[in-house]
Amino acid sequence: MTDDAATIEAIRRELADSYDEEFELELEDERLEGLASAATGHKPKGMDRKVYFRELLRLQHELVRLQDWVQSQKLRVVVLFEGRDSAGKGGAIKRITQRLNPRICRVAALPAPSERERTQWYFQRYVAHLPAAGEIVLFDRSWYNRAGVERVMGFCTEGEVEEFFRSVPEFERMLVRSGIILVKYWFSITDEEQEFRFQMRIHDPLKQWKLSPMDVESRSRWEDYTRAKEEMLARTHIPEAPWRLVEAVDKKRARLNCISHLLQQIPYGDVPHPPVTLPPRVRHEDYARQPIPQDFYVPDRF
Repeated sequence: MTDDAATIEAIRRELADSYDEEFELELEDERLEGLASAATGHKPKGMDRKVYFRELLRLQHELVRLQDWVQSQKLRVVVLFEGRDSAGKGGAIKRITQRLNPRICRVAALPAPSERERTQWYFQRYVAHLPAAGEIVLFDRSWYNRAGVERVMGFCTEGEVEEFFRSVPEFERMLVRSGIILVKYWFSITDEEQEFRFQMRIHDPLKQWKLSPMDVESRSRWEDYTRAKEEMLARTHIPEAPWRLVEAVDKKRARLNCISHLLQQIPYGDVPHPPVTLPPRVRHEDYARQPIPQDFYVPDRF
């Protein structure tokens, strides 16, 4: 192989490896579709994979441009992802963050509040995760827990819920007045689709950890969650921070639609970057690389 051919082959391998993560994620979807086909006798219809990959990579390229713009313009961006359990929020977040710098775009997925946090101002623990200049924060569930799971499962009083509804529009207006760009998504799935996804988690050993006792309980309270969601959307859909519903029964379309919409919410352009030139490698005649003991190495099993 000539030097040029070897270089081209090395570049090809490097590019292929850079996209392997997305292929691995999609192989997981394919595996689940196989389980679904075995369980139901038919293959779920979905978006053509070639079309999906082409559009996803195009949109991820735009996300990188958006990231550069947010950093260069010192913008502060907050994106909320809400929806029922198994609605696909996490999958969409993964595709958004996949090729971005985690120092610029980070995910906030808060656990249940501690005893101390329960005594604080309700929004206090979320405020700590808001972005500084040049940052994007994606909330995988947010302060809207109070209007959803906390209310339905009885973790707060109706008085606390009513106070939340009075406070959250002013809280979000305050964020927007401060210069934060706030985007809110609700991932919507049908009753039948949630039941199907829960059944898949029950029978999939790699997904069972996702099915908590709270998730199981939520299935019996579908209508309670629906009523809570409807009131939440009605009372917190404000001009400064409107809700956007993502039809999420088809996961691939949901991801593409969500990313495409997000890109439209923040006008961005190209950020000039100075050319990068690698300096020559400095070599010293008196340096000799020392041998590394063999037991330092991870066993070469593959």
